[in-house]
Amino acid sequence: MDRATGLGSLALLLWATLAVLSRIAASVPPFQLTAMAFGVSSVLGLAWLAARGELGALRQPPLVWLHGIGGLFGYHALFFAALAYAPAAEANLLNYLWPLLIVVLSAPLLGLRLSGRHIAGVGIGLAGCLLLLARGANFDSGALFGYACAVGAAMTWAVYSVLARRLRRVPTQAVVGFCAGTAVLAALAHAVFETTARPGWPVLGSVLLLGIGPLGIAFALWDVGMKRGDPRLLGTLAYATPVASTLTLGLAGFTSLSGVTIAAALLVAAGGWIAARAG
Repeated sequence: MDRATGLGSLALLLWATLAVLSRIAASVPPFQLTAMAFGVSSVLGLAWLAARGELGALRQPPLVWLHGIGGLFGYHALFFAALAYAPAAEANLLNYLWPLLIVVLSAPLLGLRLSGRHIAGVGIGLAGCLLLLARGANFDSGALFGYACAVGAAMTWAVYSVLARRLRRVPTQAVVGFCAGTAVLAALAHAVFETTARPGWPVLGSVLLLGIGPLGIAFALWDVGMKRGDPRLLGTLAYATPVASTLTLGLAGFTSLSGVTIAAALLVAAGGWIAARAG
């Protein structure tokens, strides 16, 4: 369990780079970016399975595919849309409500008790998000759509993560198939809804890093952690990710790190930490 928990925590480090890499590739439409990045992770993953003779792990029931592809495609399409249509810091922190939502959804979906500390953690985390939005963000229609996409992304990933606990018998190698299915769906959605962009070399480099790290290896690590590790400890560690991600955006020059932004990030982290420590 300790080894699996350690592997799961490495996924959190990789996800701290997701927002800044996505902003570098912001000139690429969301569905196209999703298809390109998952195309990279799919090709590398399928080559790895073939070399190990483990392609048989992709034979899974339809419900498993619905859970895997629905979670990966739904979350990343919403997240990239949020970064495209809302200010980076606001979209990023609203997206990182997912660790807190994992705690909340564990009660109805896994039958775990929701204590007073859980409720307090939810309240503090929401206060952080409200503080961030109240500091004068752009509330035009485009930004509101982006905020809604960010909240939808958080809910999608929380449901995907919690339900993974019910699918413990599904091998982690199946995640490669989920990535491939996500790439196909994103490509189809791009063909229908978007105009293809021709990215330059910096954007292509960002897409490659996305496919290898936060949209590739990280999923396998997280799957191992959620199924075989300690979800309580992983939940606690996950609340440091929004702070690290927001600081990374600021250091890269994609957002200003005002006192209000940092305070809001710390509130989200603190609320999630309290909720995760409950019970």
